[in-house]
Amino acid sequence: MPAEQGAKHWQARLPFYYGWLIVAIAFVTMAIGVTGRTAFSLLLPPLIDEFKWDRGLAAGAFSFGFLVSAVLSPIVGRVMDARGPRIVILSGVALMSAGLLLAPWIASPWQLYATLGVAVGGGANMMTYTAHSQFLPNWFVRRRGLAISIAFAGAGVGAVLLLPWLQGIILTEGWRASCVAMGWLVLLGIAPLALLVRKGPADVGQNPDGDKTPIDKTAGRGAAAIVDPAWAATEWTLGRALRTFRFWCIALGYFLALIAWYAVQVHQTKYLVEIGFSPLVAAWALGAVSVIAIPGQILLGGLSDRIGREWIWTAGCLGFVISYAALLALEFWPSHALLYAMVFAQGFFGYALTSVMGPIVAEIFEGPHYGAIFGTITIALIGGGAAGPWMAGVIHDATGSYRLAFVLIIAFCLMSAVAIWIAGPRHVRLVPGRVPH
Repeated sequence: MPAEQGAKHWQARLPFYYGWLIVAIAFVTMAIGVTGRTAFSLLLPPLIDEFKWDRGLAAGAFSFGFLVSAVLSPIVGRVMDARGPRIVILSGVALMSAGLLLAPWIASPWQLYATLGVAVGGGANMMTYTAHSQFLPNWFVRRRGLAISIAFAGAGVGAVLLLPWLQGIILTEGWRASCVAMGWLVLLGIAPLALLVRKGPADVGQNPDGDKTPIDKTAGRGAAAIVDPAWAATEWTLGRALRTFRFWCIALGYFLALIAWYAVQVHQTKYLVEIGFSPLVAAWALGAVSVIAIPGQILLGGLSDRIGREWIWTAGCLGFVISYAALLALEFWPSHALLYAMVFAQGFFGYALTSVMGPIVAEIFEGPHYGAIFGTITIALIGGGAAGPWMAGVIHDATGSYRLAFVLIIAFCLMSAVAIWIAGPRHVRLVPGRVPH
């Protein structure tokens, strides 16, 4: 059709190739969508104070939402492969905004689980890290880690701009007003941009990285070079991937790392208040982690294009190890120096995990079924995100302390790093910086 041909012609002649427009849209989507989910940590204290629910029960809403979205993730991956990302992201917007706008009518635990749990958690999954990791790698090869890290740095910008704003609303107008404000922001801020999203450069007549000619992936000119031709030549369906040891190593590594990520994200604010810090300082710490993550994600994501994905995954895991060790120490030696160390390690290093989640899977299982494969791995990824807050809350309820939970999570982080080294994306494709010239 003439209109469709004209649109493709315009897209192909963009002064900056379309991939960076996709990155910019992802940046804004992450800023709003991730903050909408992260705000659960700010909502948890007033919810517990108002309804007198057990901590494990209240935090369990966050975990339950993750579990439901994990069950749906393979279906979402297949839809992504078949229909592209727009329908997935728009469905996430509708679900998340509905959950936030209905949250003020919460009166019982099941309503908490349905709105701030299933709707917000499931909606966020369909338009943030896991969704974007299924199509952003298609747009870049030479600058894959850098592009994804810039997109995901939007979560940090959203935290610095939106979390203090939401905390201010909670303190002055109550948690219900903050949910309404965030719900409208999700709906009006993301939906129009999602209409511009495309699955890959071929949809707009371009090549990855905006190159004028397709990249020869076996060449030593900055492309990702193939190390294992037989593996790379295989058309990896979900069934074939499930029968590989690498698939399960990735799944284990992601599961354990996400336990660490979301346990601290949900419980950090309440924990810091309990050991003597003011609510405003605790809210600042939650926001500061995401602020520090901005340069961390970009620098380490770009560095992963030079030295390999495994090294950056290891750095992220060690960041969480240091963060949990600092939290343990803060209980006995509360000081701002330790608080700053916790914030820096968690944000700069820990959050950099997101910049290589997509590339690790893409470089091992690249192909037309990548969305279904990543969507299935997302079960483990989201499962970890669900298990972390629940586990930490239950252990606290049983022991009166987070100490045991934090020690266990430190061990999980070390195991996660080992699992990704065993999966070894470097044994399938070299990152551009490791290609011999």
